[in-house]
Amino acid sequence: MSDTHVAERPVPSPCVSICSLDEQDICTGCQRTVAEISRWSKMDNSERRAVLKLCHERALAAGVIFGV
Repeated sequence: MSDTHVAERPVPSPCVSICSLDEQDICTGCQRTVAEISRWSKMDNSERRAVLKLCHERALAAGVIFGV
């Protein structure tokens, strides 16, 4: 059996095409900061997952989604 490395697919962007910034420069659609949006294409998957976790926390705090 060979030890080949299978490339992991990139974590997709959380963009929902509702691009509008709030007072803190956070997108009301995806909950990313301007810096996170601009860096997304340069991030590796672990960085992207960390940003998605922050987006989820921001959405909960903003009342955009509700925790269970």
